[in-house]
Amino acid sequence: MATQGNHELQLHNEPAPILEGVRAPAWLWLSLPIAIFAIAAGLTGMLFDSVYSKETANWAAQGFAQDIVNVFIAYPALLVLAFLAGRGSIGAYLAWTGVLGYSVYTFAIYTFSIHLGPLFMVYVAVFGLSIYALIGGLASIDGARLKSTFTPRAPIQVASTALIVVGVIFYLLWLSEIVPTVFSDTTPQALIDTGLPTNPVHVLDMAILLPAALITGVLLKGGRATGYLLAPMLLGTFIVLGIGIVGVFSVLASRGEVVPWGVAGAMGAIAAGMFLILIRFVRAIEPRFHLSAVIRSNERNTSNLAARGSTNRVADR
Repeated sequence: MATQGNHELQLHNEPAPILEGVRAPAWLWLSLPIAIFAIAAGLTGMLFDSVYSKETANWAAQGFAQDIVNVFIAYPALLVLAFLAGRGSIGAYLAWTGVLGYSVYTFAIYTFSIHLGPLFMVYVAVFGLSIYALIGGLASIDGARLKSTFTPRAPIQVASTALIVVGVIFYLLWLSEIVPTVFSDTTPQALIDTGLPTNPVHVLDMAILLPAALITGVLLKGGRATGYLLAPMLLGTFIVLGIGIVGVFSVLASRGEVVPWGVAGAMGAIAAGMFLILIRFVRAIEPRFHLSAVIRSNERNTSNLAARGSTNRVADR
């Protein structure tokens, strides 16, 4: 009797593989205007020099390189992942949140660090829509249910360690650049080249991205459900950011700028490593599970299905 009771409890805690009649989160639809606006802005930046005419040569080259990544990699990927997620893929949904994380990060820089121009409102639209899509997309998923869809093959220790290591390394790297200049009252060469008062990458990394990586790494290592939700998002964000950085260095080199190829190689290696970890992570999700099984709003549907099943069993008797 005890064994039977434990078995019934296990079945009760495990989400149903698929819940019929349940739609994918509406936040996925925001992918369409986000991609349209971002690709339009990227094409405009690539085709018209006037977009970056107020920027330094270095900062204009970085903007041009980021536009290339946006048009040909990031936002086509966002649309494909949204489509696959809409068809029920949990892995695609998790990767989709990663591209959204990249979108928030990148368009925060466009919005705050590009001079006011004709694309300003487009930048603001992508930034705002990406924030709401990311928050809504993450809030739509039940972390406990999501965790139960993973098999023991999930690279939990590898993923958690990678997030923690990357977080620590980049904190030390950015502090090694910032602290000496602050106490010597000098301006870093990078700020002279870009013409910016502060480095937006330093701000976004140290205030948001790196703390998120460290916290998520700890949560995932401890087996917390929230870690299973946030880890693939951060892995995806680091991947696309890494691709963008390699693209920036490539364009700078083509325009005669001095490029630290060692840093570019390291960023490429980190992006590749994160990609392999993310692939292993999402492949550890049992294929029989549909996205509908982990949507938070399904609690009422699950109760209704359970009640309906009880009613049917009573009727059969």
